[in-house]
Amino acid sequence: MLKQRQQIFVTLFVAADAIAVAGACYASWAVRVVRRADRWPNQWEDFIKQPLVLFAVPMAIFAMSAMRLYRPRRDRSIWGEQGQILKAVAMTIAGLVMTLWFIGSSLLTAPSVIDAPALGPWGWADTPAKVQIGWLAIFLVLFLGSMRAAFRLALRYIRRRGWNLRHVAIIGTGRLGQITCRTLSRNSWTGINVAYFISHHPRTGRKSCLNRSVLGGLDDLEDILERRCPDAVYLSLPSQQAGEIPAVLRRLERFAVDVRIVPDVNPRYMPHSMTVSELEGMPILSYRECPLYGLGGFTKRALDLAGASIAILLFSPLMLAVAALIRLSGPGPVIFRQRRVSLGGEVFNIYKFRTMAHADDERSAPVSSNSDQIAGWTLADDPRVTPLGRWLRKTSIDELPQLFNVLRGDMSLVGPRPERPELIARFRDDWRGYMLRQHVKAGMTGWAQVNGLRGQTSLRKRLQYDLFYIRHWSLWFDVRILLMTIYRGFIHRNAI
Repeated sequence: MLKQRQQIFVTLFVAADAIAVAGACYASWAVRVVRRADRWPNQWEDFIKQPLVLFAVPMAIFAMSAMRLYRPRRDRSIWGEQGQILKAVAMTIAGLVMTLWFIGSSLLTAPSVIDAPALGPWGWADTPAKVQIGWLAIFLVLFLGSMRAAFRLALRYIRRRGWNLRHVAIIGTGRLGQITCRTLSRNSWTGINVAYFISHHPRTGRKSCLNRSVLGGLDDLEDILERRCPDAVYLSLPSQQAGEIPAVLRRLERFAVDVRIVPDVNPRYMPHSMTVSELEGMPILSYRECPLYGLGGFTKRALDLAGASIAILLFSPLMLAVAALIRLSGPGPVIFRQRRVSLGGEVFNIYKFRTMAHADDERSAPVSSNSDQIAGWTLADDPRVTPLGRWLRKTSIDELPQLFNVLRGDMSLVGPRPERPELIARFRDDWRGYMLRQHVKAGMTGWAQVNGLRGQTSLRKRLQYDLFYIRHWSLWFDVRILLMTIYRGFIHRNAI
């Protein structure tokens, strides 16, 4: 019954997407007509005959299918789905342009009667391709994205009220099985209801687990599923029983249930979500790798270059004034350099405005004996800090020269704060997972800093926030941190 309802939902999704694509085509065509002829279009027959309409709908449906947007995924977030829609729209537009060029459509050549005059406001040929296809991409994102978001919100609403539920069983009553149950229960919007447990022991006298019934052990698996066959089974066996998974899977093949395997790994020290790939039929679970491979690294670097360049232009008068004040305040260099560690353990020289007396620079900072405090950093009210330097540190202006580190590629605008090599040699042994910070470039600001963890704060908490950032990295997360940095550093009275 549930699988029949899934087919109904898939049919509804396909139909709704087809309507959304057709609506986007009409909206882009209408914008072209209104923009060029200053009237609302009434030539319906001309719209229907356009090759753009004939190809856009099937191509968009194909692209959405290629992005697996028609597969039932209750655990997919709304924002994750929007990202897949963006990729599908890009595929659709690329396919349309190539197809229209191949068939020699006039849409990519000369403008039609309703598109006169042929020159746009900048004096270049304003052909329908530049107008309609551009608007089509915008409307596809808006229409498909809003329709899918509305569907997801409606499904979440009815699932929280007990409708459209997917009843599952969890094999495993140990730590992993209980984590699986709590996670599914906490995310009630998925509509996944844990109906009962099956113990990972051959036999058990246990009757309940987390307020759910335990119907038996692994020896009773077939009998239990014959009596109460769920929609899906979550296999959450402890790592000690990993060798039994193939045998359990073979036993589950006798039943028409979906099977999910929850690996017994601790996600706390993972830099990002695990992914599964395949090589000649062999599944490969990526447990730990740099989250910035491919397009992610390119977009982050583009953001760094653009952001650092703009910031240098904006703050250059301030930096020149600070440099002059430091020069007038006493002997010594304006810029302080120190060896720090960034992506992959690469050592570089970080730039800062000098904030200490020249004879007592930061290289002589003592190492704290408290392992839970940030060792080796300047202490509060350190006598070595000059009055000007104290103000520069309080306002974080002393870190503005690091914008040039960002341009050089040593650092990023956002990331874990860089550390000294000698301190990293200590921390890597004292703090599990500390070296995962080197899976991304060190940053001028970070998730820990915008949450108030700077200066003399717990290294343990800093590490937790840094690992959270690495696990959940996205371009939008970087933008969010930058906006929080600007707000808390320049607008809010409590600077970060």
